[in-house]
Amino acid sequence: MHVIYLHQYFNTRYGYTGTRSYEFARRLVAQGHRVSMITAAPGRLPAEGLALPAGRTYAEIDVEGINVVPIAAGYANSQAMTGMGGYARMRTFMSFARLATKVGRQLQRPDVVFATSTPLTIGIPGRDIARHFGVPFVFEIRDVWPDALVNVGALRNPAAIWWMRRLARKLYGAAAHIVALSPGMKAGVVAAGVDPDRVSVIPNSSDIDLFRPDLDGSAQRARLGLGGNFAAVYFGAMGHANGLEYAVEAADLLEQRKRTDIRIVLHGHGGRRTALEEMVRQRGLNNVVFSDPVPDKAEVARIVAACDACLTIYAHTDVEQSWSPNKMFDALAAGKPVLINVAGWLGETIENNACGRYVDPRNPADLTDALCALADDPQLRQRQGTNARALAEREFSRDRLADKLIAILQQAADRRATK
Repeated sequence: MHVIYLHQYFNTRYGYTGTRSYEFARRLVAQGHRVSMITAAPGRLPAEGLALPAGRTYAEIDVEGINVVPIAAGYANSQAMTGMGGYARMRTFMSFARLATKVGRQLQRPDVVFATSTPLTIGIPGRDIARHFGVPFVFEIRDVWPDALVNVGALRNPAAIWWMRRLARKLYGAAAHIVALSPGMKAGVVAAGVDPDRVSVIPNSSDIDLFRPDLDGSAQRARLGLGGNFAAVYFGAMGHANGLEYAVEAADLLEQRKRTDIRIVLHGHGGRRTALEEMVRQRGLNNVVFSDPVPDKAEVARIVAACDACLTIYAHTDVEQSWSPNKMFDALAAGKPVLINVAGWLGETIENNACGRYVDPRNPADLTDALCALADDPQLRQRQGTNARALAEREFSRDRLADKLIAILQQAADRRATK
């Protein structure tokens, strides 16, 4: 089958952001399917970045068998919009949606159209391209819209909330099937009036071939200046929703307890990084290490290998527990204990499989206690790390979850073909 796949922030392993779409697309290709990936330009592709020829609004470029179709609209990295106001962001999202629809209609006829958020507006070209060709539209949601933004205080405008909720319902209604990244996201879609049978959960997956327990992280450990200290790493976005002030508070408590043998590594970038660095400076903390983002996921894997445990941190909210963060699944693949401050299915997954510990998001001292416990008990670290890797292989491997997605796309295409 031919799949038109829309993801504004598509990246290969040479990019800064998540690679879910790349990993799933290349597995589609490996099974004999064709994929046309509509994304924003310039993106980070192997070796060189991609720039469209002068005067061109799109191009078609082969990347490992994937027909990548970068278009001259939007941004290839969500972090590029940090600092933009809500109106400017929406204007950018809608410009991408309009051009993606126009370009998609010029591509070879697909058997199914698959669009993955964020942003929510990616569903508009997905729906419209599918209607143009008379084929099914499958929609993947990576957040419950707009609730995920409202719950963390990132969206307050009543008119914008109303508009997004209305758009979400329309897109859900147009989709032949919906893929949700967590049980909480599925519940949110069902609460919007969608038949549960039309919603499947495919969580983020573990890069078990890239993140491995046997990976040598010694060079990165030396670069970060970790020495013989115990180190816990957070790797990912540093935005409002990530709430990394919690980790800095825990680091402050470590210094108050005179635990000079423990380091917290914060790797990544985002709108809150400068404020976090200032917070560390003002408190005179010596146990927080900031690491700049690297355009190669293999290097991120070595940074994780250089550390002894991983942190999955979000800003506290009593209602938002539907996250499905890449960093947690890659931490499992790396065979590292995971300390997580998100209740619900994420915290339960870690606790029930004895591969880390849930820590209270309202109490940084709980994270401090957990760090001390791991630093003081190498056998506990080994046991939880072994359990983490086993869980990644058993439930969250890319191959296993890609097969589930491919089956959903094929079933949607087959049902349409028999009508």
